[in-house]
Amino acid sequence: MAIFNLKKREIECKVVYYGPGRCGKTTNLEYIFKSYKKQVTGEMVSINTEGDRTLFFDFLPMGLGKIKGCDVRVQLYTVPGQVKYSSTRKLVLRGVDGIVFVADSLEVRREKNMISLKDLQSNLKEYGKSIFKVPLIIQYNKRDLADEGIPLMSVEQMERDLNRQLKVPSFPGSAVKGTGVGVTLKACLMETLKSLQREFKWAK
Repeated sequence: MAIFNLKKREIECKVVYYGPGRCGKTTNLEYIFKSYKKQVTGEMVSINTEGDRTLFFDFLPMGLGKIKGCDVRVQLYTVPGQVKYSSTRKLVLRGVDGIVFVADSLEVRREKNMISLKDLQSNLKEYGKSIFKVPLIIQYNKRDLADEGIPLMSVEQMERDLNRQLKVPSFPGSAVKGTGVGVTLKACLMETLKSLQREFKWAK
């Protein structure tokens, strides 16, 4: 749930990058951190877990408008994707306002994507949120690997696997090259902002 700071005239909200281990969540955040320097406030904090990381930093989305005359500040987080870090993932999701689900395009990761999406759904449920109502964007990452002859699933197949019921905005991407990273983030921020505006209307 977004935090209203009346003193600073700021609304602070939280966007989490979710997905299976090694799908490119961290690479997405590192690319954003490097490419949008002016909009990043403070440092990127990295909490290392064995073979996986949780990252977060503050991000000021420019030109997204204000809510009730307040600037919007976004905290961007990643979760460790490996199955054993289930409790950390749940903790990071607490109070989430928007989610980017990073799906791995490698054929061999098909099942891991689906397990991770189910995991997201059940963790949200524990916080009383529905995956169908939370602002959610899907990124089909690692599309660049097709050039190297690595077997990838088609975007159509991934849509069927992951987005058939959700019907949320989705984008192909390559976090390593930065392709699709900006549009994914922007789409998630727009959806999150719309959702917050609705929330604050009701909270009047």
